[in-house]
Amino acid sequence: MPELQDIFNQVRLKSMSPAQAKAFHMIRRCRTSSMGCHSEVCTECGSVDVSYNSCRNRHCPKCQHSVQAQWVDAQMSKHLPVGYFHIVFTLPQELNTPIFQNQKLLYSLLLQAAGHTLVELAKDPKFLGATTGVTSVLHTWGRNLSFHPHVHCIVPGGGLSNDGLSFVRSSKKFFIPVKVISRKFRGKFLYLLKQAVRTCSPSSIHENLS
Repeated sequence: MPELQDIFNQVRLKSMSPAQAKAFHMIRRCRTSSMGCHSEVCTECGSVDVSYNSCRNRHCPKCQHSVQAQWVDAQMSKHLPVGYFHIVFTLPQELNTPIFQNQKLLYSLLLQAAGHTLVELAKDPKFLGATTGVTSVLHTWGRNLSFHPHVHCIVPGGGLSNDGLSFVRSSKKFFIPVKVISRKFRGKFLYLLKQAVRTCSPSSIHENLS
């Protein structure tokens, strides 16, 4: 089966950001002679085993495979004996340009807005009346490899009651009504964005946000 490295060796992209170009070239060279090598020598028979060095780039599927497995195991160790819900938060396509030009700031706001939305709604007695937890993962590309920032959230179907005395279970069919989550998220993101624009220096925010 072809690996990502094989595809990179055949394809040349016309334009890449400096960060993308760095990752591209490091993944291409990962565990090849261009990265150097290290040797292990058997003290008994003298046989030598040569291994090429890894690139250790966080985008490299080879280097990050074990890290990913460890992360999944760590999340599974926190698993509660309840059902879980998968909730995705995304932003309008019209915001793609300012998001791309202000990635550090707006990715942070996107994650904050998603997390705050779920936690605050869960605490509301009208819905769950409990404190819950959220596991969030940021994805910046869609299935067709186009720029499409969105957040995947895994939420347990319940939480600790507001008085801290019991565990409250949510409905098995849905966590909180989708329309309620959508309205809350939209308002939360806009609020955080306005706060950021007011507090950040003009030079730190691209003119497209003004």
